[in-house]
Amino acid sequence: MITRLTRRATLAGAAAGAAALASLALTPAPAAADKPELKFSAVFAETDIRAEAMNRFGEAISESFAFQPYYAATLFAQGTELTAMQRGNLEMAIVAPQDVANQIPEWSLLTAAYLFRDADHLKTFFKSDVGQEMVGMAEEQLGIHILGPVYFGTRQVNLRPEIEVRTPADLEGMKLRMPGGDAWQFLGKALGANPVPLAYAEVYTALQTGAIDGQDNPLPNDYNMKFYEVTSQIVLTSHLVGYDLLTVSKEVWDAMSAEQQAAFQAAADEAIAWSTDKHLAREQELVEFFKAEGLKVYEPDVQAFRDHAQKMYLESDLAKDWPEGMLDRINAL
Repeated sequence: MITRLTRRATLAGAAAGAAALASLALTPAPAAADKPELKFSAVFAETDIRAEAMNRFGEAISESFAFQPYYAATLFAQGTELTAMQRGNLEMAIVAPQDVANQIPEWSLLTAAYLFRDADHLKTFFKSDVGQEMVGMAEEQLGIHILGPVYFGTRQVNLRPEIEVRTPADLEGMKLRMPGGDAWQFLGKALGANPVPLAYAEVYTALQTGAIDGQDNPLPNDYNMKFYEVTSQIVLTSHLVGYDLLTVSKEVWDAMSAEQQAAFQAAADEAIAWSTDKHLAREQELVEFFKAEGLKVYEPDVQAFRDHAQKMYLESDLAKDWPEGMLDRINAL
């Protein structure tokens, strides 16, 4: 039997076909659902250099993973990221070394003043045998895989009084705001100052009114918070190389093939290197900016600060948990 198609039937069929295609176009493709989801939590804002670096990382691994970043502590509060990963509620995070030290006392060494000389020394340590010993300790005990340290600037002393600071003795009696917590307060004492715990958001007003004499932060933070408006000088003590740890759940890491792990690590290395270069360049720019704003910016006797701080740390209870000989091995790198 021969079936004849009328013009009306042909048009009706074409319309039905078009409707079907439109329906398919509106249906989400299942491919993305096949990729493992990696929720990532960080305390820094979306406008931060590190956020752009992590977006680059996410793009680099996008063929194999669905990277979902949450910035400004919108997913997990600062300091809770490590616990969230350990409980299986988070796949990736930026974790502070202080948070690792809270669970592994030996790691308190890696939060001490003047341990790392600069960003290069920090990178060299984590790539070295001695660095991998500490990394292995954290991975074994905490169930995380450390991809690398993320540098975000070196902390400098920013003061309101117009005094000359060359050695720790020159900071005696200075009310220096430090973050809360025993480790941070000890750092203030190790610099020779009188540390005062104060919320970050309250620092500008406290400087303005003279409630504190100074504060310490990396130069980009001084700029972002406009501390330069209410201070007279920045002393380049370089007492703490600021860094956090880019981490992924060990369960997620172990589920990858060797090829995936290599590509994942390469993407992390590239993102971290890009971020480090941007931060170093920004710090150099800000030295000139602060000088143009009328602040004195100068380097004191850094070796005197280093010797004083390391002596205080070694004589404190903090050092009792440090692996024997580890400080000397790091200094020798």
